[in-house]
Amino acid sequence: MTDDRRTEQDGPDGSELPRPVVRHRRFNASLIWLVPALAALVGLSLVVNSWLQAGPTITISFQSAEGLDAGKTPVKYKNVVIGRVNKIHLSGDHSHVLVKVALEKSAESFATQGTRYWVVRPRIGLGGVSGIDTLLSGAFIGVDVGDSNAPADEFKGLETPPAVNHGAPGRSFVLHSDDLGSLDIGSPVYYRRIQVGRVVSYQLDSSGKGVSLQIFVDGPNDKFVTTATRFWNASGIDVSVGASGLKVNTQSLASVLAGGLAFQDPAGPHDSTPAPEETEYTLFGDQASAMAPPDGEPHYIRMRFEQSVRGLAVDAPVEFLGINIGKVVSIKLDYDEKAQRFPVVVGAVVYPQRLGNAYDKLEALAKARGENPDLSQLMGRLVEHGLRAQARSGNLLTGQLYVALDFVPKTPKVDFDPNAKPLMIPTVPGSFDKLQEQLADIVDKLDKIPFESIGKNLDQTLAGLNATMKQVNGQTLPEFKNTLKGVQKTMGTANEALSGDSPLQQNLGSTLGELQRMARSLRVLTDYLSGHPEALIRGRRPDAKPVDTPAAAITAPPASTTPPSQGNPP
Repeated sequence: MTDDRRTEQDGPDGSELPRPVVRHRRFNASLIWLVPALAALVGLSLVVNSWLQAGPTITISFQSAEGLDAGKTPVKYKNVVIGRVNKIHLSGDHSHVLVKVALEKSAESFATQGTRYWVVRPRIGLGGVSGIDTLLSGAFIGVDVGDSNAPADEFKGLETPPAVNHGAPGRSFVLHSDDLGSLDIGSPVYYRRIQVGRVVSYQLDSSGKGVSLQIFVDGPNDKFVTTATRFWNASGIDVSVGASGLKVNTQSLASVLAGGLAFQDPAGPHDSTPAPEETEYTLFGDQASAMAPPDGEPHYIRMRFEQSVRGLAVDAPVEFLGINIGKVVSIKLDYDEKAQRFPVVVGAVVYPQRLGNAYDKLEALAKARGENPDLSQLMGRLVEHGLRAQARSGNLLTGQLYVALDFVPKTPKVDFDPNAKPLMIPTVPGSFDKLQEQLADIVDKLDKIPFESIGKNLDQTLAGLNATMKQVNGQTLPEFKNTLKGVQKTMGTANEALSGDSPLQQNLGSTLGELQRMARSLRVLTDYLSGHPEALIRGRRPDAKPVDTPAAAITAPPASTTPPSQGNPP
């Protein structure tokens, strides 16, 4: 009892020890553990909040991780961050990379089928520059959501940004062409030289004989695409030379560099109903071909040329009287065993409806005669009238040839089988071939001329002429010179004889005087006999006696008075 009541105790030395004081420590211990408890509570709340706010995790495969950084690269939709890349690793076969992306809770709708992902980075191409803002901010992953609500967690990323985002106003159309040309994804589509769309994608046809392109025309301009619209390739520069001079046509500088398409409705009445989505069209090579009337059903024909067709190539035009009705599709070499020659067989596709009203009239005439209006029957009648195929020169500078179907007058008749498949159109040599044949004939005729014997005879003739010229120079010319000297002397003598003071000149003067007087006497006699013809029988009467007359009368004797000195006529 005393021990329990004792509050003080003696020490070893008998001194009194201090009384212990009891403190309550339970309250202090709880304050120390409150801090980690609060930290744990905050961490737990953050974990719970993060778990509640966390969205789905998806995996995107790319060919390369260029520009991507785990924990930093964001995922943006309309420039709003909806997730972030948290892990990047290679695939099992090392062919691509797998990017783990943690989406936010609000972005659950992006983890659905049809969503497209791509890396937005600076891109410079012929079609323009994109992603230039990422030079400072860095690359990010772009998103385009689809219509599906089915969840998905694995996606194949696009290597290039999509040309059209989902939900953009407008319509898509499909174009079919023989080849892609200079077109590419993003190539512009023009309407009246204004860009209204772009090429979205392209792929080879299942047959491998063509290319199908998908284009997108932005609204509201998509209403201009009708069921009668024609599309053509507007890439590059269209240069043409005609009667009016040189013409250069292009849609824009972008179409020259990156290619482009254009479309327009044909002239005249046509169906202007807007085309529905995914309508298919034929892509023509140029505007002229696109705006041309419909070609109709094609027909395959063959032509057999016996001469060289150097300069004739595939796609060379086939013309009928100057109208383009088709093109060459094949050129093959054949062998004729009988003639031991190598003819060239040219295949072509023709469109008879390009002849327009002429073809319609031929069909009507064939039906009126009760004949089959098939092309083979019509060609048979034309061949009977001289229709022939001929390889003609289309360009003298380049030597290119084209096939002309024309009527050749006085051409020999040939056997034509209208039931042959395909039709074999008879041919005639071209203009240059005829010229070569004519030149060959001229050369043959020249070969027949005996130039050697002519040369020998000419040599002999020239030798004789040379001897003659020597004789002329040695003998004839000196004699001729002496003759000329004699003639000169004779002319000098004649000049001296005919000079004014020479006796010959004086005698000649007196002789001329006598002849003058004689002529005067004959004139007087003739005048007298004309007035007195009886004088030929009786003789001349004696002259009358002179009568005194005034001086004035003496000065003017009658004109018929004969001078007495003339005497009587003999």
